[in-house]
Amino acid sequence: QDKVEASVGADLVSGYIWRGQDLGGVSIQPSLSVAYKGFSLGAWGSAGIESADTKELDLTLGYCTGGFSISVTDYWFNGGPGYFHYGTHHTSHVFEAQIGYDFGPLAVNWYTNFAGNDGLNKDGDRAYSSYVEATAPFKLGGCDWAASIGAVPFATSFYGDANGFAVTNVSLKATKDLKITDSFSVPVFAQLAANPSTEKAYLVVGFTLQP
Repeated sequence: QDKVEASVGADLVSGYIWRGQDLGGVSIQPSLSVAYKGFSLGAWGSAGIESADTKELDLTLGYCTGGFSISVTDYWFNGGPGYFHYGTHHTSHVFEAQIGYDFGPLAVNWYTNFAGNDGLNKDGDRAYSSYVEATAPFKLGGCDWAASIGAVPFATSFYGDANGFAVTNVSLKATKDLKITDSFSVPVFAQLAANPSTEKAYLVVGFTLQP
């Protein structure tokens, strides 16, 4: 785009499921982003209504052109060192690099942690924890659907103590606009997800508020 575009919004979800992992119950997840000529800078957060739920703040710098995309994300979770602690062995930040391509009928993305509070491999060393996911969008019955499958290629404690290659996420998500008035509608979504590695399954529902 030839001019700066900005967006702000928030999701309310019945559960926070991320790459096949259960990270919390009912949560509010606000987002803010700006984009210009393929570059984007975004902030995303999650706060559960239960005090025991982890709070999260993510910052992402990305670039996309055509179907190609690349980005770096700084994840931060509370419960450990404060936000401005970036020490090699004293931080709650996790830094991740992403590269992917959207072919249209199928999008493939690879993610790897390269710094911060990463998991460990079988030898007790930094695992450079990785995750790869393929997503296929389609339309059916008046809904927008997305079928996804994701896997952890190497052993890491970051993704539920995966001991090697493990399929951690198989999901099907449907989204449909709920018409409130003639000029206002709210996207409502439901997602059925399973983690074959941990033998757990989830059903999540939520809606998006966005001007």
